[in-house]
Amino acid sequence: MTNAATNAPPIDMADMPVQLPASPSSAAEARARFFNSGNAFNVKLPKVPAARFTEEVDAALASGETGFFACDQSESIGAPFAATTPLMLARYAAIAPRATLTVDFLATGAIWYVIRGSGTAVIGSDKVGFGPGDVFLAPGGVPTALTAKDGGAVLWVVTNEPQLAFDSLRPAAAGEAPVEVVHYPAAEIAAQLQRVVAASQNATTSGIALIFSSDRQEKARNILPTLTLSLNTVPPGEQQRAHRHNSAAITLILKGDRCHSMVGGEKCDWSPFATLVTPATEPHSHHNDSAERAMFLIVQDGGLHYHARTMGFAFLD
Repeated sequence: MTNAATNAPPIDMADMPVQLPASPSSAAEARARFFNSGNAFNVKLPKVPAARFTEEVDAALASGETGFFACDQSESIGAPFAATTPLMLARYAAIAPRATLTVDFLATGAIWYVIRGSGTAVIGSDKVGFGPGDVFLAPGGVPTALTAKDGGAVLWVVTNEPQLAFDSLRPAAAGEAPVEVVHYPAAEIAAQLQRVVAASQNATTSGIALIFSSDRQEKARNILPTLTLSLNTVPPGEQQRAHRHNSAAITLILKGDRCHSMVGGEKCDWSPFATLVTPATEPHSHHNDSAERAMFLIVQDGGLHYHARTMGFAFLD
């Protein structure tokens, strides 16, 4: 069909601008917008970069003050809120000696790892004494006060604040959260990891890793409803098989001289306590050329994909 007045062909559906109501009779009708099957799904968003954050941890370790150093890629990915990946945000927290850092994240929960120092975290009515290598989970929407001992402290924390910000949501009210305070002491983590290392593997095993969960999330095998946390390892002189998955991953390097990752065909060298970003769907592998077991924490938005049946994990070799 052509336009009779101009004898021009009709506009292609993909080139049509947003369609507005013709004759709205109310403010509610006037808010309506319409697209079509040619242009509605052609949304172009900035690519999530594979990233390596080192300056932030260096600044946190050198800081004599109390504050956060965010691994923020919001400008790169076009997000109107701080974000490391579209649904997750990682930060380093520095706490001066005998100082207190108080936070109240707009998140379902916060996953904390203690890089250096010791102290006490008061989370609502719970109190957690933390030290190097500890992991603890705090529900969102509950004030958390972290007080360092004489030597100060540096911690790494990941939340799903971007996930809630995207939908303008707030954390569940106290007592209604899907998680409670959970403490994973370093000694317990080491003992549980050793049980995993001593076990055998089969052809479908994706790696040698300890997965963190809780009594509330035991059925889902996650640490938060939408986030997963694992302590991954690669034996000396070995590599984790190349693979991909639909969840994004934020990695904290714990131990690994002469180690690197391959992400999307690019080499990413490791350094102590650096934060690495593996974008969703990117092929990646981890390589250990040292004489010691490599260790790294990985937070993924995997719980979201498990629930949606969209994880899409696959080996690539």
